[in-house]
Amino acid sequence: MTLLIKHDAKPCSALLAEYEASGKLAAEPLKLQFGGVGTRDVYNIAAPFEDEGELVLAGRVEQRDSEHSQIIFFVERDGVWMPREGAPVLTLQDPFHTRIGGELVFGGVQIYPHPERPDALAWRTVFYKGSGIRSLELLFSGPNGMKDLRLIELADKSIGVFTRPQGVKGGRGKIGYVRIGSLSELTVQAIEDAPLLDAQFIDSEWGGANELHLLAGGLVGVLGHIACFDERGDRHYYPMAFAFDPESARFTDIELIASRSRFLPGAAKRPDLADVVFSGGLLRKPDGMAELYAGISDAEAHRLTIEDPFAKYER
Repeated sequence: MTLLIKHDAKPCSALLAEYEASGKLAAEPLKLQFGGVGTRDVYNIAAPFEDEGELVLAGRVEQRDSEHSQIIFFVERDGVWMPREGAPVLTLQDPFHTRIGGELVFGGVQIYPHPERPDALAWRTVFYKGSGIRSLELLFSGPNGMKDLRLIELADKSIGVFTRPQGVKGGRGKIGYVRIGSLSELTVQAIEDAPLLDAQFIDSEWGGANELHLLAGGLVGVLGHIACFDERGDRHYYPMAFAFDPESARFTDIELIASRSRFLPGAAKRPDLADVVFSGGLLRKPDGMAELYAGISDAEAHRLTIEDPFAKYER
């Protein structure tokens, strides 16, 4: 399929106005319930996936006043997600997963002391690989300072790599892309050299890829987020989606697929994070609907039923 693109970078405000006027479905909002974690919050979840015959959900678990988190694997028991017995606990943030070569590739964000600012933290994306959760071993550590690094096995078994540099290249955060032949070609240099996708974000805003879906016909459905500050310095994060053609590197314009107001009311880590929805994952359904799993306000994990944003690219 050939993708038509306008290369029209719209600010969050314009995308939100389009979304609110679209009448897109947002139904059955649900706050997920967790147990076995004491007083800690669970948020920025990934979509559930099957492991050893049962559905497992990975979530970021931390105290309300801290950024030091763990990724815990949960299984549902009578409507409550409980830590899975015997599963590893990873000292990471913001879990994600995919499958490459028949194996589970799982990742998250690793934080560490900033090399130049003693009062700050730095971060990088790390990947693990294994036949399942219990056999995960460290695979690769991405460039220092880069979150939202994602992989997908393409139709020809090559690997698409979506990046998100910040700084001189990328500003506050823009999406890049490079294609590699195998995981053995995944290097820091290849990631840092990945060209940026043009005209997705205005310079004062930022975004990244959260989860990648291989669509019928070979396109990649990108579930991501776009974010901005308002005049008070509060953050606003919105779930978004677009389709990407790995053959031509063309892509569709970003569209919002939800907003904070479509989920249930809830707590926030800080007042400036009240309007944050961090796309965790999408479970696509045969009926054209999808379940969006998301972190809410850096304090809770919710689910929302929406129209599958990628179905139109498979017709």
